[in-house]
Amino acid sequence: MTTLSLFTPASIGKLALKNRLVVAPMTRVTASEEGVASDRMKTYYEDFARGGFGLVISEGIYIDKEWSQTYAFQAGLTSTEQVAGWRNITDAVHQQQGRIFAQIQHSGALSQGNYFRDGTVAPSAVRPVGKQMTFYRGEGKYPVPRELSEDEIQDIINSFADAAAHAVFGAGFDGVEIHGANGYLLDQFFTDHTNLRTDRWGGDIAGRLQFSLEVIHSVRQRVGQDIPVGIRISQGKVNDFFHKWANGEDDARVVFTLLAGSGIDYLHLTEYEAWQPAFPDNPLSLIELGRKYAPQLTIMANGGLHDKCRAIQVMEMGADLIALGRGALANHDLPERMASGVALREFDSAILGPIANIKDSELSV
Repeated sequence: MTTLSLFTPASIGKLALKNRLVVAPMTRVTASEEGVASDRMKTYYEDFARGGFGLVISEGIYIDKEWSQTYAFQAGLTSTEQVAGWRNITDAVHQQQGRIFAQIQHSGALSQGNYFRDGTVAPSAVRPVGKQMTFYRGEGKYPVPRELSEDEIQDIINSFADAAAHAVFGAGFDGVEIHGANGYLLDQFFTDHTNLRTDRWGGDIAGRLQFSLEVIHSVRQRVGQDIPVGIRISQGKVNDFFHKWANGEDDARVVFTLLAGSGIDYLHLTEYEAWQPAFPDNPLSLIELGRKYAPQLTIMANGGLHDKCRAIQVMEMGADLIALGRGALANHDLPERMASGVALREFDSAILGPIANIKDSELSV
């Protein structure tokens, strides 16, 4: 493959994309306190579309007025005002001939800034490892969450579907990504040490994946077959960076086989360095394992891929799309720069401190 392969047209389900470069979802806590997306966010997202990205994925958006909100000043999709705020953004992206997906999210035990409720919920009453993130206004250890009841689990599944419908039919998003990665609620159900349940939502890795599969099914039913739907999954978490699936490729086979039959259009796989072996005793990357066991799915790769040689390497491993975080933050026009051979700007970590909100300097990029 060559650099040109990054700029060939692609598709997710029935949606055509002009190239294979995607802005990864990144939490920027720049909405109003009530969760309405701001004009600053509009400028920020519009600039990525103007810079030539084939697809932009939103930051995680909370789905209900219960326990889903993860961070203070995070945007939601739970009211007419919130839907209208996102509509301003999707309209601006579309005016730049861009495409934009909504990433919908439930925090579970990792909430550190809920406008609506005190306390946290999770599959089991297990305190998360690590500490809250200060650049998202957190402090100290995570509290011990309350275990969710069966009725509450069903309500959350329905809330994911409600948020997906608001995203597509109200806010004008082109597709939906379910956030099943990085230690948030779906990942808490999926992970052995945070899910101690003995009912149908627990047990082996297939049982622990059932919550994600039910969310996918509910979202697909609500938005129909023509709207692209995907899920983002990972091994590492924001609070447990080096976590690995316990049974290596055997677990990957189960997970990817089940997701391949779940009704999603794409699988978004994120690792710190996407090209690295997924497990210590196996040479295959998570991308290669996804391609091996879910051959028909579109695969999006994320993790240190702003270097075009690495991006091409991961496409050779089986990825169809390349999602960029830090590289996109530093270069809102990365596709144009990469296509013309212009050097990329280096990522400045000061963008994410002391609070990881959108800075004035970014809006002039």
